[in-house]
Amino acid sequence: MPPVEVDRRRLLAGAALLSAAAALPVRAAAPARLPYRTLPLWPGAAPGAEGVTVTQRSVLRRPDSPPDDVAWYGITRPTLTLVQPARPNGTALLMMPGGGYERIAASPDGGAIAHHLAGMGFHVGVLLYRLPYDGWAAGPDTPLQDAQRALRMLAAEIGAQRTGTIGFSAGGHLAGALATRHGDRTYAPVDALDQRTARPDFAALLFPVVTMTDPHAHGPSRKNLIGADPSAELIRRHSIELDLPDDLPPMFLSAAVDDTVVPVENTLMLHAALKAKGMNPPCHIFDVGGHGFGSVEDAGGPGHFWPLLFADWLERQA
Repeated sequence: MPPVEVDRRRLLAGAALLSAAAALPVRAAAPARLPYRTLPLWPGAAPGAEGVTVTQRSVLRRPDSPPDDVAWYGITRPTLTLVQPARPNGTALLMMPGGGYERIAASPDGGAIAHHLAGMGFHVGVLLYRLPYDGWAAGPDTPLQDAQRALRMLAAEIGAQRTGTIGFSAGGHLAGALATRHGDRTYAPVDALDQRTARPDFAALLFPVVTMTDPHAHGPSRKNLIGADPSAELIRRHSIELDLPDDLPPMFLSAAVDDTVVPVENTLMLHAALKAKGMNPPCHIFDVGGHGFGSVEDAGGPGHFWPLLFADWLERQA
C-alpha cells in the first residue's frame, strides 16, 4: 500500500479546530464588544422612496428583552454597522440578519454574533435593510438593492483581501439572492461606489429561507417578499435553488433537523441544486438547534460549532 500523503497545513488546522472545540466551556460568556461605527447606506433617500409613507421604528423583541435586543420595522434609513476586529484576518463579512422580511432583528451595535465573528478576526458589516412590502418602487428587489450597495460599501471601506456574505433565516435568503443575482442591475448608479462589483467572494447561509415553492416555503417570508398570491414567475425568480448563475461564488450551508420555523428542506434543496451544478458545498445539518442556533452563547447546541466549521471551510477556499 502506498504511503498516505498528509497536507501539514490542513492537519494543523484540523488539530486546532478539535482543540478549540474540546476547550469550549460548559457555559460561554457573551462575546466581548468591539469598536463599531454605523454608516448610512445611501447618500440621500434610498431608491424608489416616492410612495413610501412608513415610519422607521425599533421595539424590544420580547417584553423581557435587554435594551439592545430589538426588531426594526418600516426601515427608511438603511445602514451598515461596521464591527472592527482587534486582529484582522483579511476577510470582511456582510451580515444579513433575519426577520421573515417583516422586520429586521438587529442590535444597534451589530449584535453578539457579529462581535463574536469580529473576535475571530473578521471585519463584519451588519446590514439594516429595507423591507419589500413598505411601498418601495422595487418591491421584492428592495432588500437586494441594499445588499448590493452594502457589499460594495463594505469592500470599499475595509479593503479586505476578500469580501463575502453571511445570512440567517430570511437574511440567508437575502445572502443567497446577493450570491445568485449580484449581476442584476436593481437600481441606477448613484455615485462611483456603484461601479464596483456586487459579487461576494463567498456566501454562508444558516437555517436559511431558500425556496418560494410549496410545500417547503416559509409562508410569512414568501408573503412579505412576493405577496399572498404570487405568479409562477415571481416564485421562480425568488427561489434561490432555481436561479443559480455560472459565476456563483462558493457557498456554505447549515441548518437543524428540528427547525420548526423554516423547514430544513430549504437547505437540502439548495444543496442538491448546487451539487447538480457541479459544486461541492459543505452542508452541516445538526440534529438539534431549532431555528436561530446562530447564538454563540448556547454551549448546548451548534452555536459554538458552526463558526469553527465555517472558518475551517473558508480557509480551504483560499
